[in-house]
Amino acid sequence: MTTDHKENAVPRFMDFHPDLKLPAEAIAQIADDTRHARADRFGVRQIELYHNPDSTVYCLLKGPDEEAIRQHHAALGVPCGDVHQVDGLA
Repeated sequence: MTTDHKENAVPRFMDFHPDLKLPAEAIAQIADDTRHARADRFGVRQIELYHNPDSTVYCLLKGPDEEAIRQHHAALGVPCGDVHQVDGLA
């Protein structure tokens, strides 16, 4: 099995935060972790983070399962509502 195949086999999840004020430092850290493909202790890795000035945030993450995604958010002190497993086009 190639690395690409293993990487693509890890499920992707998306969640939504309607009112999450992220300081610039947090966004910079998330961007750095994303660029360097760093996973946390739960095996969760940020793929993308979409945000706007109104504090609306969408997270696209890779991780073993929904529980790991919830643990990832809890460790950051970020409330986590609905979590949806998603597939991409590629």
